[in-house]
Amino acid sequence: MEGNSGTPFVKAETPGMRTAKVADSRALPQTRSELQTWVHEHLRLTHESEGALLSAIDAVFTRHERLWQESKQEAIQALTAAFGEKMARATHELQAKDATVQSISRYFEQLVADLTDKSNRDPKTRLMNFRRFTEQLESFLALEQRGRWCAVGLVDITGFKWYNDALGHAVGDRIIERVAQLLREQVRSEDLLAQERPGTEPRELHARLGGDEFCFLIPDLAEYHQAYAVAERFREAVERFAWTNEDARLAVQPVRVDVGVVCLRLGRVSERRFVARRLAGELIQRADKLMYEAKGERASHIYLVRARVADGELVDLSDDEVDDPPAEPEQDAPDSNA
Repeated sequence: MEGNSGTPFVKAETPGMRTAKVADSRALPQTRSELQTWVHEHLRLTHESEGALLSAIDAVFTRHERLWQESKQEAIQALTAAFGEKMARATHELQAKDATVQSISRYFEQLVADLTDKSNRDPKTRLMNFRRFTEQLESFLALEQRGRWCAVGLVDITGFKWYNDALGHAVGDRIIERVAQLLREQVRSEDLLAQERPGTEPRELHARLGGDEFCFLIPDLAEYHQAYAVAERFREAVERFAWTNEDARLAVQPVRVDVGVVCLRLGRVSERRFVARRLAGELIQRADKLMYEAKGERASHIYLVRARVADGELVDLSDDEVDDPPAEPEQDAPDSNA
């Protein structure tokens, strides 16, 4: 049916029609038992035909229910497998990230350690640089309570400028590196003449002051003359070394060293603790002066003096004072509650 405009006429659905549809849908069977009742009441089949129809309906219901259960299990299995894969992938990613974080952490720890080491060492000789040596000496003076004597020494290569000018800087560099090695070998913290406490790591004692100059610390000496013996052993090792193996032209002028040594009678740590920085500087300056005095004396290449701390100052020891008994070791104050 068409309206006046030529468009098809659609009859609007009234509320009564919608109510009738709902009533019809409610009248239809909703469950299997309702379907059996509906068939029995509406179709009026024989008992045999009704039984056959209901059996066929049951078979269809059962088959669809089985298919539905199977599809449900497959869906659950698929979801479970996908979840397991996601969990495994997430675990792998987390482990990879954790390993990466640990690797980065180790890398930066090593980087900091390397940078710290480089900042404390002379790049040519790998000895401590002068700044680090001064810090170590200051710490030793402020804290060390063992031993009767310690020694601070400065070393200079005799006439080093000649080697650089006559033989070239490459030869000069090899001489510096070899003298540093001999110093490290001959002035040792585990030396019987400068014995460290058993079970402790050997203390680094050597540093490059700059240019062709070096410095060293000998801790825990029983007698001051032991420092001279160690310095003399180092001086002889330099003189005995086969320098022509470094460069044949060194036969003209073998390498020698001059050494200045200050032996400090340690005394009580309380006398040094609060002036340790100044004492460290004074010991190095005094040893430097002795080294240059040794340069002016051709007969001896080692100059040594003995000193002590008095009223916070570094003073030379006389021969009479050297043999004085050492100060009694410091002890903690008695407990007033004892």
